[in-house]
Amino acid sequence: MTKTNAIITASYAPDFERCKILCESMDRYATGYECHYILVDVPDLALFKQLEGPKRKIITDKQLLPWWLYRVPKLLSPNGRRVWVSPLTVPLHGWHVQQIKRIAVAFLLTEDALLYCDSDTVFVKPFNVQDIWHGDALRLWREEKGALFAESDHLQWKAHAGRALSIPEAEQSEHNYVCTFLSWNRQTVIDMCDHMATKHGRPWISVIGANRKFSECMLYGAYVDSILKGAGHWGTDVMLCPMCWFDPAPSDEELIKFMNDLTQEQVAFGVQSFIPMDPQKFRELTSGYKPN
Repeated sequence: MTKTNAIITASYAPDFERCKILCESMDRYATGYECHYILVDVPDLALFKQLEGPKRKIITDKQLLPWWLYRVPKLLSPNGRRVWVSPLTVPLHGWHVQQIKRIAVAFLLTEDALLYCDSDTVFVKPFNVQDIWHGDALRLWREEKGALFAESDHLQWKAHAGRALSIPEAEQSEHNYVCTFLSWNRQTVIDMCDHMATKHGRPWISVIGANRKFSECMLYGAYVDSILKGAGHWGTDVMLCPMCWFDPAPSDEELIKFMNDLTQEQVAFGVQSFIPMDPQKFRELTSGYKPN
């Protein structure tokens, strides 16, 4: 039976132009999916509505988050930052809530698989989303014992996943699961949330939000590898979408070289949204690229 697939992008107003470029590239190159869902906060709804179409829908935080997780009005939040508070979590910033929304969307949709494409990425080659399936097994990106460095947040993310999922320390995975263009099984996400709620006797969002040092990617990967023992998934360390993570912004020549250096399996790339880059220049360079 053919699987159904959704593409998920969590975004916000400052990333709108980059998200628009992603959508244009997706329409040009991506096939094998039912719908692209963009997750935004209610204040950004009107802006992102212009991106809607037959295969693209906008979903707001109001549809995804519980009533008890409350966004502080901009005038009352420190430096105007997006902050959410609740009686069941520590105060959370926009990045934390964005991760929670990426998990919560599984309860709203019906597609079998969720492919996460950040709004600072862009397709530059044809890609059939059905390729994330091998029969009934879904693609799971993981880096073998990778990137868990003491100077990074990975060790804290790993520890948080162990606590949230009640995995004994000796059984916690040493792998890194943080990557772009990740694919998750929607039912597995729901099962993971039910597992956390059952183990802790409270809502899964309160389990995750008990600490700000968490990664939704590490949670899902740890659940699949340590709880499910890999069932329903096939592992790979091939990135579909490599990223430029740090300043300075790449020059035009460096950006073109980055695209030319993509391997056969790599269909997209990204430049972290906090790196200053003119969106129109980014559009021109990426849309003009001719895959080998």
